[in-house]
Amino acid sequence: MPAGGPISGARTTVRIVVVGDRGSGKSSLIAAASAETFRPDVPPVLYPTRLPADYYPDGIPIIIIDTSSSLENRGKLAEELKRADAVVLTYACDQPSTLNRLSSFWLHELRRLEIKAPVIVAGCKLDRRNEEYNLSVEMVPLMQQFREIETCIECSAANMLQIQEVFYFAQKAVLHPTAPLFDQETQALRPRCIRALKRIFILCDHDMDGALNDEELNEFQENAVLADPLLQSFFKNNNSEPLTSISGEQVKCFNASLRPDELVGVKRVVQEKLPEGVNDLGLTLTGFLFLHALFIEKGRIETTWTVLRKFGYNDELKLRDDYLSIPSKKAPDQSVELTSEAVEFLKGIFSTFDDDKDGVLRDSELEDLFSTAPESPWDEAPYKDAVQRTPLSGLSLSGFLSEVGRLVKWALMTVLDPAESIANLIYVGHNCNAASALHITRSRSVDRKKQQTERNVFQCFVFGPKNAGKSALLMSLLGRPFSENITLATGEQYVVNVVDQHMGNKKTLILREIPEDGVKKLLSNKESLAACDVAVFVYDSSSEYSFKGAVELLSYVARKGEESGFGMPCLLIAAKNDLDSNSTVNKDSAKVCLDMGMDAPIPVSVKERDLNNVFYRIVNAAGHPHLSVPETDIGRSQKRYRQIVTHTLMYLSVGAAATFIGLAAYRAYAARKNSSS
Repeated sequence: MPAGGPISGARTTVRIVVVGDRGSGKSSLIAAASAETFRPDVPPVLYPTRLPADYYPDGIPIIIIDTSSSLENRGKLAEELKRADAVVLTYACDQPSTLNRLSSFWLHELRRLEIKAPVIVAGCKLDRRNEEYNLSVEMVPLMQQFREIETCIECSAANMLQIQEVFYFAQKAVLHPTAPLFDQETQALRPRCIRALKRIFILCDHDMDGALNDEELNEFQENAVLADPLLQSFFKNNNSEPLTSISGEQVKCFNASLRPDELVGVKRVVQEKLPEGVNDLGLTLTGFLFLHALFIEKGRIETTWTVLRKFGYNDELKLRDDYLSIPSKKAPDQSVELTSEAVEFLKGIFSTFDDDKDGVLRDSELEDLFSTAPESPWDEAPYKDAVQRTPLSGLSLSGFLSEVGRLVKWALMTVLDPAESIANLIYVGHNCNAASALHITRSRSVDRKKQQTERNVFQCFVFGPKNAGKSALLMSLLGRPFSENITLATGEQYVVNVVDQHMGNKKTLILREIPEDGVKKLLSNKESLAACDVAVFVYDSSSEYSFKGAVELLSYVARKGEESGFGMPCLLIAAKNDLDSNSTVNKDSAKVCLDMGMDAPIPVSVKERDLNNVFYRIVNAAGHPHLSVPETDIGRSQKRYRQIVTHTLMYLSVGAAATFIGLAAYRAYAARKNSSS
């Protein structure tokens, strides 16, 4: 079972800002919580107050900020609110006008300032109220109108009544937030919470029979919190009252097994409320989800959060970075690929979820595959349109898995975002560490010295002026037919597919289109070319203007590569070869390639499907990183300068050595002469 971090995640403090009308009891509330006794002589505004880590069971210290409600201090109040983790909004129980001000001013002011922190409404001076009062009559409509309110509570500093509870609920709203897990309007678990709990259920269902038997349920609770005495009491008595007690012993994570009668109580409550939640084998997924909805409904949201954090989840219901243990690249020009072990795992996953065994993952099957992930990673850019989809509206074996098992879409994710790749591997059931799933490639600078590469995935940057044919080239990698009405990319886009090499060898090729107006921004980062294995420069072979634009881009990129030390093989691609060729362009393009030490331009016609083996040649260039690296005039000048300096130093070294030898010989001669005389 995975080990999680502390119950509160990585947070080290909780900052709570107390606001409200003048005289509503803010300072007395803070002072009473700090001193644990009533103080009649409290100043109007207190200095920041610290409640120590052992004040509440979560073990996280609290910083409480008192505020002034005067007009001249509104600027400082706004600054404090924007730094708040939680807000305690006070009113005086004996002053109805302060209660009305919550909805007429304070809550609207928080929205105006775009404060996203949870709000705890605290009615102070409860001891001064004389008449009977039903809190829910006022507060339920208020909470329905302002969903940012987590809890409403009334207290008395003079009587020390529910003072600690105010800041406990504020801390709880930060450490165990309701919004990511539960939709208050529909009174149901949110989709991302359901997905996370489904993954946890599957991990705990060791015999994979679709239910948690007593042994599996016990193991789950030993790693979670079902041994909470208050929860045990609830399951025994089927108590319908909210569980709101906060004593330390009641929120600890106990490591004791539930007794048989307690297990029966858990299952009985679920079965009474939801018959399909329990079957002959044990607690079903439906029952498991219902159980957590019940915890939240009964005020025990920390129970569900403890479970989630034990299994590595953060507040966004994604796996924490420390849980993923991503290996770090040592050099910018290294890349990350899937290991053969990860590829074999994904082959098995593909087969498992291909229910109809038609070689295609349909949309419903893909949704089922990623039902334990926060969402499907393929639904958004840059992955959504990066591979060719089949007419069946599914993802074929050649799209989701390459013909030799390389997952081209997953390969793209691994190159662009290794953390996201390993996280999704874990979401869909990979239970190994990151080192067994990801491989860090050798630095490309080392590959160039060795004149070979061991990479299986190459990233190609596609440059070129507008209307040169870049997008058409990308679509042709996916095997899509030419279209006159092709939608031109407004930003960067990626496509990925497998390219056959000699002797049955296959490589994964990623094409990344760089818009002409985005080149300077891209190259403003000195390490941007480190990710590029090969660059191609596309131009319309019938247009002299297009060719000049491509050559300008080539010169600019080549110079940036020389300056950064991340030079790469480059190719010129003469697109639209079906149009009348321009003789000047043909002659000048050959000269440019000769001058810069590059291969001759590659003529292609996407329209006539005459690609001239262009993708094979791109991969071949990437596989030989010491060849086709262009030299600019500046680069050649610098190279000649370095050669001159090297030769000069060599001559100086030889001259110095000769002088030293001559001086040593003279000294030896003089010494012999002196000794003979």
